[in-house]
Amino acid sequence: MLAPERTWWKPLHRYERSWLIIAFFWCILLTAMMPIWYFYGRQNVPAETLSTTPEAFEEKVQEMVAQYEVGTENGIPVVAPPPGSDVYYLARQWQWYPVLQLEEGETYRLHLSSLDVQHGFSLQPVNLNLQVLPGYDYIATITPTQTGEFSVVCNEFCAIGHHLMVGKIIVNE
Repeated sequence: MLAPERTWWKPLHRYERSWLIIAFFWCILLTAMMPIWYFYGRQNVPAETLSTTPEAFEEKVQEMVAQYEVGTENGIPVVAPPPGSDVYYLARQWQWYPVLQLEEGETYRLHLSSLDVQHGFSLQPVNLNLQVLPGYDYIATITPTQTGEFSVVCNEFCAIGHHLMVGKIIVNE
């Protein structure tokens, strides 16, 4: 019985060489696009992260609610902070607290933290996704660009009531 012919050392066919060259340059392009898109893409939220405790963060949230509450929705306070202010948004099983009422075209510093476990902040239908962890104050500078009611859903499984964790941000003119 004869072994099959070994062809690995033979020159590549023209089509194989063409596809290898295309694949190589495609890999170089995609690798270069990662840092380019990071610096020039508009999907990155300007943010900073600070250490905090769940108790301290909850106290700041309650101070904001006491100062800027304009009503309630399903027993949850609706808060309308002034433009340019620090806005505190709290995640806890299984609730986003409070309902935020913001103004279109104005800039806010949105502080996010969790009291208990890791949560995911997903603003829909804008598709802004951020991680919310206990012990960290994640500060995102945001400027709402369209009016309407936006849902905030938790996109990190946070136990049995995870599917009920939906918040709201209202943007007015």
